Amino acid sequence: MFEILKAGGWVMYPILLCSVIAMTIIIERFWSLRRRYVLPSGLTQQVSKWVQEGGKVDNKRLEILRNNSPLGKVLAAGLVNMDHGREMMKASVEEVGSQIVHELERYLNTLGTIAEIAPLLGLFGTVTGIIRMFAAIGVVGLGNPSALSAGLSEALIATAAGLAVAIPTVVFYRYFRGLVDELVVSMEQEALKLIDTLHGDRETEGN
Repeated sequence: MFEILKAGGWVMYPILLCSVIAMTIIIERFWSLRRRYVLPSGLTQQVSKWVQEGGKVDNKRLEILRNNSPLGKVLAAGLVNMDHGREMMKASVEEVGSQIVHELERYLNTLGTIAEIAPLLGLFGTVTGIIRMFAAIGVVGLGNPSALSAGLSEALIATAAGLAVAIPTVVFYRYFRGLVDELVVSMEQEALKLIDTLHGDRETEGN
């Protein structure tokens, strides 16, 4: 492994660093975006039951709800304003929801940046390898294949390494983007269910 890094030139070290950061983010996002954590099953029904039983949810239960999950934070925001009408509940849910979206998208910009710069680093390594190869030609001429192969090897290894980091990073970046969108839609639906429970049937479009 060390020999490959050495053969690829100094640009291999930032590429390696990108791969470590990308892998760390991917593992962290898989853990943080688990559906059972973001959208606990039956939570909305439990909250509706609290409201039906007691009319209002006390501060202790609200705090428990906020610490439960991202969905719990959204539902708690609605419950705080349950006495202020449907539109106020929706506004408070949307406000907290925008904050939750930001939390769910944490580190994704960094992942996307790595997906873009990794192949560019590989290309830079290609250029430096070719420069090295031509420099060797200027010193020893074309009669020393080993001197030429070192530069060519550096160019090819750097290119391959950059692509090897970029390709899976792009795949996971797009996967997490799609997963966040899906989770946000599901949270909106759950919040609307709670609002419907407290304020009657959902309003029809245009009303």
